[in-house]
Amino acid sequence: MVGRNLLWASLAIAPMTILVDKLTSAGDVTLFVLAALSLVPLAWLIGESTEHAAEHTGPGIGGFLNASFGNAPELIVALFAVGANLPDVVRGSLSGSVISNLLLVYGVTQIAGPDGARIDRRSLLLQIGLVGVAVVAFVAPATLGYTGPPERNAVVIASVPVAIVLLLVYLAVVGRNLRRHHESERAEPGEGAWSLPAALAVLAVATAVTAWISEILVHSLGAFAEAVGLSEFFIAVVIVAIVGNAAEHGGAIVIAHNGKMRLATEIAISSAAQVALLVIPVVTLLSLLFSHHLALAFRWTELFAMAGAAVIVAATVWDGTSRRKEGALLVAAYAAAVVGFLLGGGR
Repeated sequence: MVGRNLLWASLAIAPMTILVDKLTSAGDVTLFVLAALSLVPLAWLIGESTEHAAEHTGPGIGGFLNASFGNAPELIVALFAVGANLPDVVRGSLSGSVISNLLLVYGVTQIAGPDGARIDRRSLLLQIGLVGVAVVAFVAPATLGYTGPPERNAVVIASVPVAIVLLLVYLAVVGRNLRRHHESERAEPGEGAWSLPAALAVLAVATAVTAWISEILVHSLGAFAEAVGLSEFFIAVVIVAIVGNAAEHGGAIVIAHNGKMRLATEIAISSAAQVALLVIPVVTLLSLLFSHHLALAFRWTELFAMAGAAVIVAATVWDGTSRRKEGALLVAAYAAAVVGFLLGGGR
């Protein structure tokens, strides 16, 4: 109870951060720290409201809702970066989001949850397969991007049909998967559960505030990166990706700790699929409205890391059981990927 009261009280950090940003001349490093601290209770609140919503919808649809609301800040951050003509930051943050959801978020949920719990093998493998489809689709524009300037018009033109196809595949496959969940997971909400409208309202408000805080954090990242001596690419693919996934991190871990592994694993993996087949295509298509268009010219290190993450996670999901030792393996794999990004440098 004390921990929950502390989390409720710490939600005040978010409006305080907004006021400090708007009304004072605080430095960017201070704003970065405040924004990062703000995201922790906001992530918990998103997880809490999703858990209550899942009492009405079931874990499959509940996981989809959490991924959808949790990925909103990543979409907003990416569009801000497109407008600022930072294509490497956009691609790095989005590919890093896929990788961190698969390896880090899913891995930590297995460590935090009960050992040997059953998970929805069919649903999770389907979504991992969607990530694999996206990686294969990204190969064509990525290859074209290495034959000349990656942001040239030819690469952008090649990226548009890839984005449209991935978006259509996602809508078709996920729509069918959600219908299956809706038919098989109907249940009466438990005692003390919030009403579905109340849970969705809290989700919407928490997501909006999270997006606002994420903007503050991203705008202060440059000064923070300079202060700690990290490269722009590393900041994007690791730090921005992890910050953008704060909702999924916190929500999935809290829900896994409460023993609801089906919902927790759905959040982590459906979020990765949603970024790959929904957020990336939408950002690509919306970038056509900006003066700087986004080309899907990912680095080979990003493509290999996304593909490798999908393969490793599929192997751990195959038996339909959550294992803590497998969670530790996934976290170690993410640490190895981070080291690879640190050593990889620029394009």
